[in-house]
Parts: sequence; structure tokens; C-alpha cells
Amino acid sequence: MSTILIIDDERAIRSSLRDILEYEDYTILDVDNGRDGLDILKKEKINLVLCDIKMNNMDGMEVLSEAHQTSPDIPFIMISGHGTIETAVEAAKKGAFDFLEKPLDLNRLLITVRNALDKSSLVTETKVLKRKVSSSKTKDILGESGAIKRIKETIDRVAPTEARVLITGANGSGKELVARWLHEKSNRSQAPLIEVNCAAIPSELIESELFGHEKGSFTSAIKQRIGKFEQASGGTLFLDEIGDMSLSAQAKVLRALQEHKITRVGGDKEIDVNVRVVAATNKDLLKEIEEGNFRMDLYHRLSVILIHVPSLIDRVDDIPLLSTNFCEEICMEYGIPVKEITNAAMKELSHLPWTGNIRELRNMIERLIILSDKSITDKDVVAFANPTREPVGGVAYEKGTVNYGLDMDSFDSFQDYKDHAEKEFIKYKLEKNNWNVSKTADDLDIQRSHLYSKIEKFGLKRD
Repeated sequence: MSTILIIDDERAIRSSLRDILEYEDYTILDVDNGRDGLDILKKEKINLVLCDIKMNNMDGMEVLSEAHQTSPDIPFIMISGHGTIETAVEAAKKGAFDFLEKPLDLNRLLITVRNALDKSSLVTETKVLKRKVSSSKTKDILGESGAIKRIKETIDRVAPTEARVLITGANGSGKELVARWLHEKSNRSQAPLIEVNCAAIPSELIESELFGHEKGSFTSAIKQRIGKFEQASGGTLFLDEIGDMSLSAQAKVLRALQEHKITRVGGDKEIDVNVRVVAATNKDLLKEIEEGNFRMDLYHRLSVILIHVPSLIDRVDDIPLLSTNFCEEICMEYGIPVKEITNAAMKELSHLPWTGNIRELRNMIERLIILSDKSITDKDVVAFANPTREPVGGVAYEKGTVNYGLDMDSFDSFQDYKDHAEKEFIKYKLEKNNWNVSKTADDLDIQRSHLYSKIEKFGLKRD
């Protein structure tokens, strides 16, 4: 549900607006001056602002102007008991969504609020789509470690050739990104890059996926299907997790590489294919060959060039650069100001085991952005960055540190996890301050009214 900020120096107006809008299921924050309102806009995700024009110290027009410098997408509805046409025009010029006169008409207020939120939602969706289109371009391979520099140099040398490449490395280390850059820097970059995750396709369907099938070739083949080899014609075929491919499919891939021809499942016609194959695996293929799970001849066909992508634990010096980049990227996706990651937090991040590699780091930065306050601190990393730590099933408080050792299967969604973490963090702060709400609100750097809302939302009670 949308969060609305009310800025008005009249307590009665704030109280009345809160009652009306909370009845409509909006989350409400309110302050009695413009400076506090601007502070909240920097800390909280606000969807709409209702702002009085005539206020002491800082009037509503100043608030509107300053807010639009940092948060231009948040709609403002200006309200005043001394409204004139000139005032309404000035508010519109400064970027206000609408102007309402006191005493407020209930129906007009609610309609204006809904319209403002609808428009804001459309603007946000449009920006997200634009960002997704922009981010669909191949991202840089980030890092200054020796291993990453060597990978970039190898890509520059190998990409323009037709040499087949085998990329090895642990899950989440960035093998797919290497494959994308091999395609982007090749002479085939204008043709498609077709990706196939061999581990995600059942063994009985992998041949149909790769080579296609003719209508009626098996029970569910109700129409002809073009396979990935044909789809990648003129471009690059990326066979991810090729170590999971069945031996029968391996034999057909080997033939396609040797003869540049394929035959659809259920067909007898040979089809010429012009593709460059790049493969990747998280397995030790030489060991798989010894155990009879992978063909030696296919391995040699694929591994003309070998590129090994190191695990994140082997390139910890790159963690600050990666973390900063992910933080900027994710904050843009959420449409919020970029949060700072403190040096102490970077140090904590560098000490984590990173079994999930780059993918795990990005997920962790996203979690920290959501659960932290104005910046990401070392305390945030300790509290939120390792949710699978023991003890399982509970939250332990030790020396002022929250240990989120939780059974992750108990949460149906990330929102459930976030709510649980937020509830326990607020509970911890309240207990630490002996349930002094004012002091706890100061510690959390939020308004008391906001803290009261959280206490009510989570059903927190003093033991």
C-alpha cells in the first residue's frame, strides 16, 4: 500500500487527514514543518506528499522546490486556506500535481490522491521498463584483480576468432557474462546469442531443445519445432552447464561440431548450421570423463580455448568495486537515492565465505539496501548478511548484535523475511531502551508516529 507524507503545521489538519487516509488503507507519516518533511523524504520511500503552503520558517513552496531537486518523481498536492489563482499557477509551475483549498472537500481530496498515485505508479513503471531495456545491454566484467584482467585480455584476443571456448567456474561466478562478452566482441555480434541451460532441461527433452523435432516424432510433438542450433544460425550458441548433458545428446552435439549439420528429432533431412559454440560448466570435466559421464572427444572439441572464472573468495579485492556497483544499480531499480556502504561494512563483506559468489553478493547487497537505514554499516552486515547462520529457527541477542539465524524455508516470500527482520530489529531496540519510544525513535532515526505505526503493525507488546 502507498505511503503518504503530510506536512502541515496545524495539528488538527494533520489528524483529520491521517484519519481519512488511514481509513482508505494508506500508510501515513506526518510532520509539522518542512525541514522534517524533507528529512523523511531522504530516508523513507514516500509515494505522495500533501503539503501546506503557509508554514513558519519554511513554506510549502520552498519544500516543493527543494524536494523536486532530489525526488522529482514524488507527486505533491499543495493545500492552503488562502488559495488564489496565482498561488495555484505558481504551485503548478514548481511541479505540484494539484492544489486544494481549505476546508478540504472529502471527495475531491480522495480523487486527487488516487489520481496522483496512479500517475506516480505509471511514471515509476515507465522508468523501470526503460532501465530494464538499458540494463539488458551486456554489463561490464568488473574487477581489477589479476585473474579478471587476464580474462578480459583473453576475451579481446579470442572473441574475433571462430575458436570454441569452454568456460569453467563455480556457480554464480560470472561464466554467463564471459560468454556474452565473447559474443559481443565477435564478428557474429549482430546475429543472435542463444543460451541453453543444459541442467534445467530434462534429459528426454534436451535433444528436441537443441536440434528441434518434426511433427508427430513423439507423443507431445503436435507441430514442428526449430531447435537452438538453427535459432543461433550466424550467431553464437551458449551451452551452459554442459557437464549435465546426457551422453546421447553429447554424441549429437559432437556430430554437429564436426560436420556443421544437424537432424531434427524424428526427421531424416540434414540441415546445415553455422554457429559458434561457447560452453560452460561448474564441473571438473576431466573427472567426469574418468567416471564415464562425459565424452573425451567432445571435451577436446569444446576446449580449444579454456577460460576459468575465479570464485569471489579468490578475488576479495574486487568486493568493494562490485558492491558499490551493485548498490548503485539496485537503488536505481528501486527508484531510491543511492546508499553509501561504509568502509567498515566493506571490511565485513570481505570476510564472508561467499559460497554463492557474485550472484550471492548481489543478492546480499539488495537485502542490505532494503533492511538498512540511510547507509549500509558493518552492524547491518553482521545483522542481515548471513541469514542461514546457526542457531536455526530463532534470533539470538548477544552483545547488542542481532544474529539472524533463521530457517529460511519458513518464509514464503522476501517480504515475509523483511517484515520478520524489521519486527525483531525494532523489538530489540525497544527492549534496549526499556520501551522508551522517544529514545528508540531517535536511535532508529524515524518519527515517533512512524514507530508507533510499526509497533501496531507488528503487534509488539512489552513483556
